[in-house]
Amino acid sequence: MSENFFDNKIQKIAKVLILILFSCNIFAGDDIDSYLGPGDNKEGYDSKNYTTNSISLDDRKGKKADLLQYVTIKQLGLPELIIPENNKITKEKIELGKKLFFDRRLSLNNTMSCGMCHVPEQGFTNNEIKTAVGIEGRSNLRNTPTILNVAFNKFLFHDAREFSLENQVWQPVLAHSEMAMPSFGFTIKKLELIPGYKEMFDNAFPGEGINMETFGKAIASYERALVSANSSFDKWYFGKNEEAVNDNVKKGFEVFVGKGGCSSCHQINKNEALFFDNKLHNTGIGYAESMGVLKKIKTKVQLAPGEYVEVDNEIINSVNQQKRNNDLGLYTITENPEHRWLFKTPSLRNVSLTAPYMHNGIFGTLDEVIDFYNGGGFSNELLSPMIKKLNLTKDEKNNLKYFLESLVGDNINILVADALSTPVGDLTKDDPNWANENDMGYNK
Repeated sequence: MSENFFDNKIQKIAKVLILILFSCNIFAGDDIDSYLGPGDNKEGYDSKNYTTNSISLDDRKGKKADLLQYVTIKQLGLPELIIPENNKITKEKIELGKKLFFDRRLSLNNTMSCGMCHVPEQGFTNNEIKTAVGIEGRSNLRNTPTILNVAFNKFLFHDAREFSLENQVWQPVLAHSEMAMPSFGFTIKKLELIPGYKEMFDNAFPGEGINMETFGKAIASYERALVSANSSFDKWYFGKNEEAVNDNVKKGFEVFVGKGGCSSCHQINKNEALFFDNKLHNTGIGYAESMGVLKKIKTKVQLAPGEYVEVDNEIINSVNQQKRNNDLGLYTITENPEHRWLFKTPSLRNVSLTAPYMHNGIFGTLDEVIDFYNGGGFSNELLSPMIKKLNLTKDEKNNLKYFLESLVGDNINILVADALSTPVGDLTKDDPNWANENDMGYNK
């Protein structure tokens, strides 16, 4: 509603009512959509008439929510969430895990958090870069995967090298190119010295304290609570509400399960749909990158609003200061030659929010992804037999895109706003001084 219709007092009342409805999950509509997308809004940047439209930090403070409901209440379109026996989920664990997830002090130089790669308002991934950038600007090999609905994954990471959320968190924390903490022990010691954490760990894990196990369990509890379904598609297909989606979405779904063959990997069952198969496949992207095929492709580079040039990928790679190794996918874990270029099938839920796509972030739009699969991928000896030319018409491709856009969960704004309400771990005068050797017990 336009602000011209209200005086300041009525505007304040209206805002309060919206926040009440929002926190109760009654209202999750367009009025809160300002939370989604990069804060530095580049919409219209392709035009020479572009003007800056960044969102102020005051408008992105978020709204705290009770995430436990998304774990305990089954959402339309998803199977029942299985909680590990050794890590029963509680509100205290979720709150602790969320604080840790967004705390930049969990990196070696206090600048990097999990939430800086898994950006909430960008679908808990990063829309602005193809591959992740960690501490001190160090480049990573792969695209940041979304952690929405990550609890349903049998395997974690693009190469499926981990099997539990509790264990997974330690890899980015200790990775030199991500958060760069030097050891498990150093991380635990640092947490013990940061004011407030001891009490939070005691509340979440009575009698256990701060250790490797409770640290992993806390962050896993928060990640496990990021469940998002009950999308427009779910309301139509599983909820039998014919008005939930339009005819374009319904036609797109027909392409998805029919001519497109998409549901072979992005599976749909009778009563629920994870939109992935918990398997790994070779689509040809990894092969093409390893064999130099992608170097021959030109990339459209934007120099300024409305100004573009076509640049050979070979030229772009030649000025990259960090040499990128070939990414062989599952082979790097098993060293089985048959596993070359196998990567985990991602979920398509909320996919319109989680660009760029593929393990290396090569595609920036759903249109590019659809065109890639329509063309049959990149041929190689290990290409998945399910990858083949589709010969979709323009209308079929457009409708398929409409269907994919219907998979956004109806609570996504609540999850994002809750995340934005979380402190990012700014250093204070009460924090340990890491330049002082005595703080970590390194006495002379």
